[in-house]
Amino acid sequence: MTAADGGDGARDAQPQTKRPPYEQARDELTELVRRLEAGGLTLEQSLQLWERGERLAAICTEWLEGARARLAEAMAHRAEGGDQTAPF
Repeated sequence: MTAADGGDGARDAQPQTKRPPYEQARDELTELVRRLEAGGLTLEQSLQLWERGERLAAICTEWLEGARARLAEAMAHRAEGGDQTAPF
């Protein structure tokens, strides 16, 4: 499974799951950071949260890169004389 079809990359040794929406990944990442900053976790818990945070950060990056690519494509299409009523 690849990022294009909903996976979160080949970086993980864990089974691939459907990629969460950007907002969900961002919110979970924010909560993980809050928990890590609060402290009081065991080393193992901290490592697990950090690893999950790395995966979530990669998912967010994939979403943002995809959005940038879609916008660039739409803007290029418009510049080439495409749909002039498009909002960008």
